[in-house]
Amino acid sequence: MFRKPLFSVAAALVFCGVQLPAQQPAQPLQAMPYSPSLDVTSLDKSVDPCADFYKFSCGGWEKNNPIPADQASWSVYAKLANENQQFLWGILADDAKAQNRTPVQQKVGDYFGACMNTSAIDTLGDKPIQAELAAIDALKTRAEVANALARLHHEYPGGFFFNSGTGQDAIDSSLMIVEVGAGGLGLPDRDYYTKTDEKSVKLRNQYIAYIQQILVLASESADQAKSDAEATLKIETALAKASLTRVQRRDPHATYHMETIEELSKQTPSIDWPVYFKVEGVAGITKLNVSQPEFMKALESELTTEDVAALRGYLRFHLLTAAAPYLAHPFEQASFDFFSKTLRGVPAMPPRWKICTRMVDRNLGEALGQEFVHRTFSADTKAKTQRMTEQIETAMQHEIENLDWMSPATRAEALRKLHAIRNKIGYPEKWRDYSSLEVKPDDYFGDALRAHHFEDARRWNKLGKPVDRDEWGMTPPTVNAYFSPQMNDINFPAGVLQPPLYDTKEDDAPNYGNTGATIGHELTHAFDDEGRQFDSKGNLRDWWTPEDAKGFEDRINCDRDQYAGYVIVDDIHINSKLTSGEDVADLGGTLLAYIAWKKQTEGQTLTSADGFTPDQRFFVGMAQWACENERVENLRVSAITNPHSPGFARINGVVSNMPEFQKAFNCKAGQPMVHTPSCRVW
Repeated sequence: MFRKPLFSVAAALVFCGVQLPAQQPAQPLQAMPYSPSLDVTSLDKSVDPCADFYKFSCGGWEKNNPIPADQASWSVYAKLANENQQFLWGILADDAKAQNRTPVQQKVGDYFGACMNTSAIDTLGDKPIQAELAAIDALKTRAEVANALARLHHEYPGGFFFNSGTGQDAIDSSLMIVEVGAGGLGLPDRDYYTKTDEKSVKLRNQYIAYIQQILVLASESADQAKSDAEATLKIETALAKASLTRVQRRDPHATYHMETIEELSKQTPSIDWPVYFKVEGVAGITKLNVSQPEFMKALESELTTEDVAALRGYLRFHLLTAAAPYLAHPFEQASFDFFSKTLRGVPAMPPRWKICTRMVDRNLGEALGQEFVHRTFSADTKAKTQRMTEQIETAMQHEIENLDWMSPATRAEALRKLHAIRNKIGYPEKWRDYSSLEVKPDDYFGDALRAHHFEDARRWNKLGKPVDRDEWGMTPPTVNAYFSPQMNDINFPAGVLQPPLYDTKEDDAPNYGNTGATIGHELTHAFDDEGRQFDSKGNLRDWWTPEDAKGFEDRINCDRDQYAGYVIVDDIHINSKLTSGEDVADLGGTLLAYIAWKKQTEGQTLTSADGFTPDQRFFVGMAQWACENERVENLRVSAITNPHSPGFARINGVVSNMPEFQKAFNCKAGQPMVHTPSCRVW
């Protein structure tokens, strides 16, 4: 229900759904389960590791872990995320009914309890948004529609024509500025509106049917809903065609256009921008970043040429589709049926406890995170992962110092940036204060709306204040990690530092292969095709000599050529211009982890275990984080929207470029896991 941040500064390792295996009974966990880092049952030893290392490492896992009915995909990350969720469920169930609760326990418990009270939610129907629907219906002119956008953006989440928010200035990362940019689409990406293949045409027709369905649920006539649905798709298509592609948005220069408020007003005179920002509580804005000026021109065209009835229909739909997961069951079901079942192939809606646990994590994440960290993340785990991170940074320093293609001038800047990177591990140093957020145990939609207002105000209130470099972009229970180029920091939530991904009881080989490669991956993002454009302070600045920039591009193009040959599904290949940042981080991160592991175990007598040599255990540990199964429909979505390659490519693409792997498994030239030419950037 929340307006997404306008610009993403986090290059995350992987994004996983968090689902419960269908074959297991749903019960809250009272303690986190233990499982070994190196799972021999996941192997398929009938496969030659030099022919397909991913299948060798994960073939057994794929057979033993079918996708649950409420999931678009299923993976090692997803299983851990599910265990984290079950543990959070136990915390929330207790907090919802406990006596003498702390303020944190009251807020997370009451939010969860209100979400679980489906009978109260269903009784209300669409009553929580009827007043706003009536206000939209009362708009009589295009000018009234344009003027209503300030109120809609302030009061409600949802994709109302464009996005706005605050962010760090790309040129001066110490400043918080206002940003406006492309938005207003209901489908996951602009390409859904422009592709003309049979599947894309069919999906657009299914989208129109969904728009009609949800409008009829809100008491529109069938004829009116049909007209509004067609008009909505027409408007969104115009906005999509004017939007940059995901590949284009990988260039930070392409989304940085500082303008005065007067210049923006000339582009979009239909919107009274001083009034708009006054409504958001930030009056007096003089300059801002207009990320996509061509989009703003298309926005102006839509606001001045579309029929008023069409504009009203568009607004009604976007209000309804944003609110649907928080309304009565028919609305929630309609939303699920399109966005999960049709779009991603998910047969069944998740159980209610899971939905509500996610919502608390989303809206009160650092409150719930305190409860999670207290119970799951030890000082020993934090200290060991901090040491591993420092070792991997030392390995990166050594690699930079010895690159034969980088000049001394660029090398000095690269080392300066490396030494300035901050490591944020486990949880924030200072927890977010939710004391001003009112949470009621019997008002789920109101709780969600107040949480939206709380977060919206928190973001806008950053203007004019120093950048909070201690802030986190993920909640502590999250099974994920990221690098922020403008913060110049790497972030590893407590949720991802749990078995089987990281296990303090396990030996170093799989731990460095798995979590070490993850740390190295995020560190390498500081020097991928996007990250390398930011300096040690997080400012967008070209610190490369032309010759070194060409050397980097030549080397990353080797990766792009290799990954473009992998097929995701049907005849759809990896869009390696979209995934190249993640692909080079996978390769660089694994190499750094390997170097750090060798240094960590220097002088030790390492023995074989589970039928593998220490080096083989490192690489199997690295591969098994990526074990996954994915529905065909979701693969098609990922091919368009996901900057990460599929799991098989993230493993095979890496090891086929590593002589260290080929030596460990005695792979020969000409075998699939020996890529020619060998690609390497860092």
